[in-house]
Amino acid sequence: AVKTGWHRFRYEQGLARWHPRLLLFSLLDQLVAKTVRDRLGGNLQYVVVGGAALTADVARTFISLGVPLLQGYGLTEASPVVSVNTPKHNRPDSIGLPLRGLEVRLGDQDELLVKGDSVMLGYWQNEQATAETLQDGWLKTGDRASIDNEGYLRIVGRLKDILVLANGEKVPPGDIENAILRDPLFEQVMVLGEGRSYLTALLVLNRERWQGLRLERGWTEPDLLGEEAAGLFLSRIAEQMIEFPGYARVRKVYATLDEWTVESGLLTPTLKIKRAKIEAAYRPVIDSLYQGHGVHRAE
Repeated sequence: AVKTGWHRFRYEQGLARWHPRLLLFSLLDQLVAKTVRDRLGGNLQYVVVGGAALTADVARTFISLGVPLLQGYGLTEASPVVSVNTPKHNRPDSIGLPLRGLEVRLGDQDELLVKGDSVMLGYWQNEQATAETLQDGWLKTGDRASIDNEGYLRIVGRLKDILVLANGEKVPPGDIENAILRDPLFEQVMVLGEGRSYLTALLVLNRERWQGLRLERGWTEPDLLGEEAAGLFLSRIAEQMIEFPGYARVRKVYATLDEWTVESGLLTPTLKIKRAKIEAAYRPVIDSLYQGHGVHRAE
């Protein structure tokens, strides 16, 4: 059903040719796809997705089953939408086309810059922050992006969220974290490695899935931090990171069942991790993961 539905979607978007497989769509739609849509109310027109990256597997599955996911992008300083896909022009791997009245371009380090009437005049009573964020009317989003020949935008990563390893290799932790989170065993992840010789990860496990896995393998509770459990975590992480280069491999992990929350000060109100706060809270753990390996800065 997903395979046929995806081909149908691409055909309707003008991205694929007609195929005899499409004759099966009506039957598969009734047997499989309609059941999913009915669970979502039965009259869902489309879903606008934003706030975090939309993984390709999630997009493909729902779109193939007739739930149009329209990925968009924005930030508060742009009031807040900058771009979005539309039902007739939908590229799930992108954040769509800019809204009418907005100009976009790429600045230094491919930073996405936005200009238009919906861009803020400045931060309230904070001239320094305003000067750093607005230059000649262009809003510096802090996100690295690409723009294809059709004008579709794609977010590559955050400028400030690039880890530079000791050998000079640059790694986007957000992309790695999103990949790891495709495994439902992991609820929250933070990747570390700035100035270090390898990457490590702090993991918050899904409590129910961990308990099921532990009982299945006959492990006791302390084994959450044991070598066998760590090996399992690393193996599952590696399965999600096949597309990443070798230097981006996560070599050590620390796992916990204690969720990071807004109340604990480790998440923002929009549920993004506060890297500096988490690093401070887990400093002894992080030091143990790099025991014998100091911090180095690549020239």
